[in-house]
This record gives sequence, structure tokens and C-alpha cells, in this order.
Amino acid sequence: MPSPLSPEAVPAEAVPAEAGLRLPRPDLDRLDEITAALAKTAAEYDRTGEFPHAAIQLLHEAGLLTATVGRKWGGPGVSFADLARILLALGRGDTSVALIATMTLVPHALESGRPWPEAVYRRILAESAQRPTLLNHARAEPDTGRGSGTLARRTATGWAITGRKRFVTGAEGLSYYLLWATTDEPVPSPAVFLVPGGSPGIEILPTWRQLGMRATVSHEVVFTDVEVGADELIRFDDLGQRAATGPGPEPDQEHANSVLLISAALYLGAARAAQDFVHHTGVTKVPVHLGRPIAAGERFRHTAGEIEVLLSTAEQLVFGVAARLDRGEVVSANEALSAKVAVIRNLTAAVETAVRLLGSAALSQDNPLERIFRDVQAAGVHAPQEDAALLGIGTARLNDYIRQFG
Repeated sequence: MPSPLSPEAVPAEAVPAEAGLRLPRPDLDRLDEITAALAKTAAEYDRTGEFPHAAIQLLHEAGLLTATVGRKWGGPGVSFADLARILLALGRGDTSVALIATMTLVPHALESGRPWPEAVYRRILAESAQRPTLLNHARAEPDTGRGSGTLARRTATGWAITGRKRFVTGAEGLSYYLLWATTDEPVPSPAVFLVPGGSPGIEILPTWRQLGMRATVSHEVVFTDVEVGADELIRFDDLGQRAATGPGPEPDQEHANSVLLISAALYLGAARAAQDFVHHTGVTKVPVHLGRPIAAGERFRHTAGEIEVLLSTAEQLVFGVAARLDRGEVVSANEALSAKVAVIRNLTAAVETAVRLLGSAALSQDNPLERIFRDVQAAGVHAPQEDAALLGIGTARLNDYIRQFG
């Protein structure tokens, strides 16, 4: 078990309590310290597959888990560009920890587009001010994908929910599941329920045996007649439906696709860490037959340039879209998804190039590149995956052409 993380005082200044809450304001100038602290224990968490409690506590104390809470709630309300900075820094330290944090940061970031019931959200924020309060959507199912195999049954006091979810990132440490289900009403309706992590009837199955991202403990979770109150219904209408739009690019509803792009910054951070290791190896490894660091060789420098082009281009896409959102510009769903596909392709290629450059030594468990190589294989599996994104992008562009010339 890794020892607790404790970089010397990473202070988090309290945000003015506009909504009666005191949430910490993260000091983004000290993100490098967070990165370094996470990197110290990343290998051990990867080896054991344990939930990274100490790392999550560190992020809480630094105010990073509530960085995207809106200012109307007394939160920092960081910009989209700063969210990308945070995720890049966390991913550079420990990709698994970064993904767990992302699953909490994103619901807070999107809250203004799909408001939660006020009393429910205030309760979540009050707990978040006191301790790490992790959230995550529980949606994917073993047999139905993102279907509706989970049933919410009306009771005298609220709802009883039964179903099974898979790939629930952070399952062992979640304070609340955002549980997707279908109601048993005369007209069944999709719904999302707020389910406390310690509720009776929840069983976590240790099924997470993946190539990488081991410390995310993304296990399957079984819900058996888990009872929640009537007020625990977070969203009810129009789930998964697009608003009708007129001519022009399809808007990115509530910035959802743009936030998915920005979330990819955590894997971009991992790729930057891989690049750091390549550079360190290049300047410190001095083969006897060369008598100089391998970075002095033309092939090494050429490949280092290739890696930098891939990563800097990906960063420009992420931060470019973030800057547009911060300026209040409209980013279409197609633009955001296109950028996401390119970013993931680039960062994955960069890490693969790093491995090829260093050869068999790159695959040794004695260095971080081996773990990073495994972790970034997960970058492309987050919905929408590349095939679905490309289908949607291509269909939209063809429809535009048909409207214009058909």
C-alpha cells in the first residue's frame, strides 16, 4: 500500500460562500507539485490495483475535486482551459487517479446545462466541502451495453432499483452513483438516480482485470432493490435526446462533447510523462561504444521531434476548443468529436513511437513508460468510441452536402 501523499502544504483558498458553502479554490500554480506527488505512488497503485485513497485525499485537500463547481454555488468555477490544465497535470502524474477525478469533475462542469434538484446538489456540495465526495455515472451494462436493463420500481417512499452495471470507474471509492435506470411506470421513462455508495443492496464484483488503468477499480456493480428517496431523481426528461435544430452545424448540447474532448487531456498528460521519460533516458544513457548520450544521435532527435509534433498538435486542439468555450463561442458537436478523434490518435501514436524508440527497455516494469503504454490503450474506449464518432461526423457532413447540393 503506498504511503499517504503529502507534498508540503498545497493550500486551497476558500471560495466566498455565495451559496452558503465554503469550497476550496485550487492553486493552479502548484499543479507541478501535485503531479510529482501522484507520480511517486502511481507504479505501486498500478501493481496492487488498490483504490488510491491517499491520492484522492490529496486532490480533495488541494481543492481539485470541486474545481468545476459553478460560482453560483460558491465554487471556483474554473475555466475550460484551466480544467484542461488540471487534467493534463493529473494524467502526467497518475492516469488512473486522473480518470477517477475526471468522473467527478465532469458532472460538476455540466451541472449548469442540466441542473440537479437544488436540495440534492447542495447536499453533495456540503459533503464535498468536508471530505472527498466522488461521483460517477453507472450506465454501461454487461448484456445491454448502454441499454435499459436496470429497473426503477416505484415504492411508497421513492424508488427501488435493481440492475447490474459494468466499467464503473472508482467503484470502491464512490460517494454516489449516478445510476441510469428505466422506470416501471405505465410509460417507462429513462432516469438518473443519486444512489449513496454505501446503500444496502449494493455489491461490488471485483471484475476489473484490465491491461492498464488498474487503480481505477472499474468493477461491475450489482444493485438489488436499492432504495432511494423520491427526491433522488436527478434527471428525468429528454435523456439521450437531441434538441431539434435548424440549418447549420449541430450544436454541442450543453458542451457535452467538448467536455469529452477536454477530458482526453488526462491521457495527453500521460503521453507527456512518456515523453519526459524518453528525454531523461536520452540525456542520461551513455552507451560505452558511443561515448556520448543517445540523445546526441540524429535518429533520437528526429524521433523526439516527431513525438513533440504529435503532442503539441493535440494540445493545440484541446486548448483551442477550451479557449473558444471560455470566450462563449459555439463549438459544434462535429468539431468537438473530430478534435477528440485526432487528439487520441496523436497521443496514442506518440507513446507508441516512444516505445519503439527505446526498444525492449521501454517495456520493462522498472520504468513508467511500460505502465503509461498500457494506460493509454484505454484512451480510445471512452464513449463515443472512434468508429461511432466517425460515423456520426461523416453522416453529418454528407447531410450538409445533400442539403446544399442535393
